[in-house]
Amino acid sequence: MGWFEALVLGLVQGLTEFLPISSSAHLRITAAFAGWGDPGAAFTAVTQIGTELAVILYFGKKIGRILAHWFFSLYRSEYRSDPDARMGWLIIVGSLPIVVLGLLFQEDIEHAFRDLRLIATTLIVFGILLWIADRIGRKERELDRLTVPHGLGYGFAQALALIPGVSRSGGTITGGLLLGYKRSDAAEYSFLLAVPAVLGSGFYKLTDIGGSNSPAWGPTILATVVAFGVGYLVIAWLMAFIKRRSFVPFVLYRLALGALLLVLVFTGVLDPEAGPVG
Repeated sequence: MGWFEALVLGLVQGLTEFLPISSSAHLRITAAFAGWGDPGAAFTAVTQIGTELAVILYFGKKIGRILAHWFFSLYRSEYRSDPDARMGWLIIVGSLPIVVLGLLFQEDIEHAFRDLRLIATTLIVFGILLWIADRIGRKERELDRLTVPHGLGYGFAQALALIPGVSRSGGTITGGLLLGYKRSDAAEYSFLLAVPAVLGSGFYKLTDIGGSNSPAWGPTILATVVAFGVGYLVIAWLMAFIKRRSFVPFVLYRLALGALLLVLVFTGVLDPEAGPVG
């Protein structure tokens, strides 16, 4: 992977990580359209460290309170009913499904799940599910009413994003809307829930960078830094946008992109397994 390719993919990662349109799908599609090799699951996971650092910066005060109060709740009884301490436990509970399923399906994540036909299908199907959830969801619950079963529900929705095209934020926001949460609350918990899972995955995959089937360290670091800067701006924009608007523009985009991808694959313009990892 060259420096220009890393710059472009870093921009794509930052622009798409927090929008409900699937950053992993866009990295895969961008590489296929440009005739580049598939950047691979390891590159995707490591560049997501940059976008999660953007989450930590944007929600820094809240995350700091959650960590501190959760830690205090381990040995001080007065903190055990504290909302921030409780949120810490709920983030742990919600992270369990993606950890377990990520380890069980690691081989598929790196190979079979990256087929462009599957990505196109998940873009369309989960776009429709997001539209349904946005229309029928009550949008009245706030995060202080989050329960353990709902936390697990969010967690399983997030785990679906192991398949490129589902979208981590899209899956968890869809789950949150179906559970009756407000758009902004569903998005906020989606971002908070992603932090431990994405950082864990990114650091786990660090040892693969620079290997024979992964990009070199230099371009990967560049892409990660670019993803961090762009991702921070996208979080700020999205949190303001969904307080006034619905998710329909993202749904229409997913449907159009998925349909275009299917046409290009089935007309032979794109190979569904285009580009070796590299």
